[in-house]
Amino acid sequence: MRTRALGGASIAVAVVLGLAACSSGKESTSTNASKKVSGKISIAYLQKQGDQQYFIDEAQGAQAKARQLGGVDVKVVNLGNDTNKAVSETQAAIAQKVNGVIIVPPDPAVGPQIVQTAAAAKVALLSSDDQICKNGTDPSKCAKDQLVPRVGFSGTQMGTQVGQRAGEEFKKAGWKAADTAIIAAWKQDVTVCTDRVVAAQSAFEQAAGVKVRVVKVGTDNTPPDAQSKTAAAVSGNHSVKHWVVWGCNDENVSGAVNAIQNAGYKAADVDGVGLGAYLACKDWGSGKQTGMRAALFINGYDVGGLAVQTMVDYLRQGKAMPQEAFAPTKMVDPTNWRQSGVKCT
Repeated sequence: MRTRALGGASIAVAVVLGLAACSSGKESTSTNASKKVSGKISIAYLQKQGDQQYFIDEAQGAQAKARQLGGVDVKVVNLGNDTNKAVSETQAAIAQKVNGVIIVPPDPAVGPQIVQTAAAAKVALLSSDDQICKNGTDPSKCAKDQLVPRVGFSGTQMGTQVGQRAGEEFKKAGWKAADTAIIAAWKQDVTVCTDRVVAAQSAFEQAAGVKVRVVKVGTDNTPPDAQSKTAAAVSGNHSVKHWVVWGCNDENVSGAVNAIQNAGYKAADVDGVGLGAYLACKDWGSGKQTGMRAALFINGYDVGGLAVQTMVDYLRQGKAMPQEAFAPTKMVDPTNWRQSGVKCT
C-alpha cells in the first residue's frame, strides 16, 4: 500500500492505557467502547489513497458487509496521503458520535495521536492494512501489546510467496547469479512493507538456491517514484544482464519493471513479481511483452469485509479483537488472473 513521508502533522506521542490490552499472545481486548451497542452501529472507515483500486475494493467490501449484517452504517473517507486529514477526520467522526473507527493511516507516525483521540472519546479503534502503535511513531519498534489490533495481510507471508515465485522464475530462466541483480523497492519507514521485502529475499534465496545482489530502492510507494528511482539504480549497474524485481506493492514493481525495460532490457531479462495484481494485469490484458511474470493477488474487498465484521463483533458482542486477522491471498499470472477476480486499474 502506498504512503508518503509525514509532512507538517503535529504528532503528540502519548502512552494510552487501556485501548487494547493484550489478553493472550494472539488476542487484544479493546476498552475504548464503554459498553456494547444494542442499536444501530456507526463506523467511520478512514482510508489513505482511496482512489487506488485496492482501497476502492476495500470500501466496497466494507459496505457490503455492513448491509449483510444489518443495522450497520459505514462511512468511507478518503484521506489521500494527508496525515493532518487523518487526525481531523478522526476528530470529525468522533464528533458525529460514531461507535468505531477503522483507519488505514497515511503514515504510521500519526498512530499515537489517532490512538489518543479515540481513547479519550472511548471510541473503538481498529487499524486496517498498516500497523500503528499506541505509544510510538515506529510500529517496528513497538511492543506487541502496544500495537493497535489490525486486519489485513501478513507481510511476512506475502513476501514469502513473492520471493518464492521470483526464485522459481529465476531458476526456470537459467540465469546466473553473477550477472543478475535484484531491485527491492519500497517505502522504508512502513513496517508492513519492510516485512514483505525482507521475507521475499529469504524465500528467493531458498527457491533459487543462490544469493543474488540486492539493490535497495527507497520510494514513496507510487509508480512514478519507483520508476525514477529504479532508473537511477539501473544506470549505475551497466554490468547487470538480468533483473529480478519485487517491492511493497504493485506500484513499486510496475514502476521498476517499466524503468528497466525503458533502459533497453528485454522483457525476457526481467523477473518481476508484483503484489496486488491490479497493475500487473494491465500489461497482461494488453498482450504486450512485459517483465511482470506474476503477482500476488490481495483482495481489498475481503479485507474491508473482515474489518467491519471484526468491529461489529466487538461492539455488539464484546468479542475481543484479534491482534492481527488476515485475509487470503493467491498468486496469479497471465494464464489465470481473469478467473481469479482481479480488477485492473
